[in-house]
Amino acid sequence: MAPATMQTRKQVSARLSLKADMAALERERLRQALPLTMERLKQRQADLIDSDDIDAYVALNWLEWHGGGLRLTITGRNVRAQVAQAPVFTESH
Repeated sequence: MAPATMQTRKQVSARLSLKADMAALERERLRQALPLTMERLKQRQADLIDSDDIDAYVALNWLEWHGGGLRLTITGRNVRAQVAQAPVFTESH
């Protein structure tokens, strides 16, 4: 295999890895934001939720449209429960 071909494959692999890492970071950001998002929906403050986040939650199957509103899916309820159970670490001085 030619050195240029190997380098191209490594570049493609690195780009794919970067995309996967970025997607994982975005998923984690959304996971952490889910409780606040649900609180805003409960308080009828959906205008405070970024529309791209809503689209992402729906694409992840964490929220679904129902009768003109959004509600948690079973997956979304599980994710919210995981976030609620996650330990919070604080620095002690």
